[in-house]
Amino acid sequence: MNDGRADFDFIFGRWRVRNRKLRDVADPACAEWVEFDATAQAEPILGGLGHVDRIWTEAPPGGQPFEGFTLRQFDPQARVWRIWWASSRNPGHLDPPVEGAWRDGRGVFECEDVLGGHPVKVRFEWTRDGMDAARWQQSFSYDEGLTWRLNWVMDLSRTA
Repeated sequence: MNDGRADFDFIFGRWRVRNRKLRDVADPACAEWVEFDATAQAEPILGGLGHVDRIWTEAPPGGQPFEGFTLRQFDPQARVWRIWWASSRNPGHLDPPVEGAWRDGRGVFECEDVLGGHPVKVRFEWTRDGMDAARWQQSFSYDEGLTWRLNWVMDLSRTA
C-alpha cells in the first residue's frame, strides 16, 4: 500500500548522528552553534504503523549527556505522520506532536508550541539519500510562519 505508511521505513536500524545546533534553541537571540556526535536506534511498532527511536550522546560541548526519544505514528485515514519528542533534558515533558507528510522526497511536519514563554511554530524537515544517509532539521518561526530560523541539523549515516 502506497499511502505514506512506509515513508519512514528507511530509519530502522542504528545510526551515527552528526549534530549541529544552536546552544539554546529556545532563545530567539542565540547565535552560538555547537557540534557533537550521537548514536540513534530506530525500530518499528504497531505492525509498521509507527516506530520509536532513541538518540543518545555522552558529552555535547558544554553540556551534560542526554537521551532523546521519538515516537512516530502514521494515521492511515488522514495520511499524515505525527511525531512526538521527549528528552532527558526536560524530564516528564512530551512535546506536542508535529504533523505532516512526505512529498517529492521531503518530509515536512509542523505544530504550534510555546518555548521560553514565546509562542512558536515548530517545523521538522526530513530528507534522505537512499537507505544509508538522511538529514533532519528543525526550525522555529516566531511570526506565524512568515520566516523560519534553523536551529538544529542532524546528519545521519547508517552503522553496521
